[in-house]
Amino acid sequence: MPTSFAAMRRTVSSGIGIMLALAVVSSIGIALLPAHHTAGLQAWAFDAGHVDVYNLVVPSWNQRHPDHPLNVSLLLGPALQTRMMSGFYAGTPVADLLEIERMQAGPVFAGPLADIGFVDLTDRLRREGLIDGINAASFSPWTTRGHIFGLPHDVHPVMLAYRCDLVEAAGIDVSKIETWDDYFRAMRPLMRDTDGDGRVDCYPLNGTYANSTTTEVIMLQAGGTLFDDHGQPLLDSDVNVDILARLATWFGGPNRVTLDVNIASKSGLMLIHAGAVLGVIVPDFSAGSMVVLLPMLAGKYKLMPLPAWEKGGRRTSVQGGTMMGIARSTPDVDLAWAALKHLYLSPLGAERLFLDRGIVTPVKASWSNPVFDRPSAYFCGQPIGRMYLRLAPDVPLRPSSPYYSQAINRLGNIENELANLAADKNIGDPAELKPLARRLLAAAQQDLQAQINRNVFLGGRSR
Repeated sequence: MPTSFAAMRRTVSSGIGIMLALAVVSSIGIALLPAHHTAGLQAWAFDAGHVDVYNLVVPSWNQRHPDHPLNVSLLLGPALQTRMMSGFYAGTPVADLLEIERMQAGPVFAGPLADIGFVDLTDRLRREGLIDGINAASFSPWTTRGHIFGLPHDVHPVMLAYRCDLVEAAGIDVSKIETWDDYFRAMRPLMRDTDGDGRVDCYPLNGTYANSTTTEVIMLQAGGTLFDDHGQPLLDSDVNVDILARLATWFGGPNRVTLDVNIASKSGLMLIHAGAVLGVIVPDFSAGSMVVLLPMLAGKYKLMPLPAWEKGGRRTSVQGGTMMGIARSTPDVDLAWAALKHLYLSPLGAERLFLDRGIVTPVKASWSNPVFDRPSAYFCGQPIGRMYLRLAPDVPLRPSSPYYSQAINRLGNIENELANLAADKNIGDPAELKPLARRLLAAAQQDLQAQINRNVFLGGRSR
């Protein structure tokens, strides 16, 4: 539908507005670059490992479609985001197929459905039975107002990797652990000062309030959410208040049970090697990266489902996510759709992605592949692919709101403040932190609702 400039100004928050302005400005520079035309279909992806897998699948497409070859190019995340948004809003050239990470999708969904730069795949997915053939929850980040705009690349269920050498030597039976309270109670005897400096040298869990990842993963597991089904914010819900107050006592205060260890840093790897944390929250891709980053700990880790937030509750969560969609500017949507399915539904691609990266596929037809049952020498012979796939149907839904990044950043700031208060005032009872949690979440809710209300397409529960 036609959209006036004034309406567009009311549509977006200042952050999204700045991004769109940069996209438009950058489009001028892109338009001035010499054109390089490549025959056939073009796909852009942001991850080199993904591209390596696709390049194994592409030759069979090109053999069957010599007049329409498929070429997959690697563009780093910021470059892909800028060029994609330039194409969607300023009409500069983009690839036929675009692969984006979850946090890149928000600005795409900020406007009316008719102006979203990706092709609506909903009817195609239903007509071809793919709604039921792909793990249902994996569609949620790419769904807005009941319409699906991308095929999911992954599931990313989350488990807990624990130091089985240390845990089993202490006589701890993890099969008896059902909840997080059970876990911390079982592991607390291993929290001790081993070098006599008066500080604990081993913590039950890797986690921090310094960024929002741990908070988001646990919030989703515990049944919290930041938006309702219509995209309206729910930051100040009672369940979110309870979750943030309780998490603050994990991160600070007399009952602290977590240590901030960055598995991607040299210092973090050294701490993990030294046994500074017993458990690490790991989505499937992180379990795959541990094999590469921590080879010296092979045979010293096992995986288990996440302890539940409450008895009988969910034993997994989700972290991250990727999709590939079809640009509306592509001249042949049917051909692009066939190419997209070739890349994302490929049994060979699913197998290689797991073997190379540890990522399990959302495509149910590939779940029977015996590769997922292979014992992992690193994880003491466990069939970790099958273990992750068993959790796939229980992965929580993720909001697709264009305001999600703002919401999760506010959540992280609030958790930071609560954890610091718990540490400063030596607070170990979550009930003492709930009043502040409620006030901070209410203020964040009010601010975010005001931003959304300025969006003429999403405010006021607009469908």
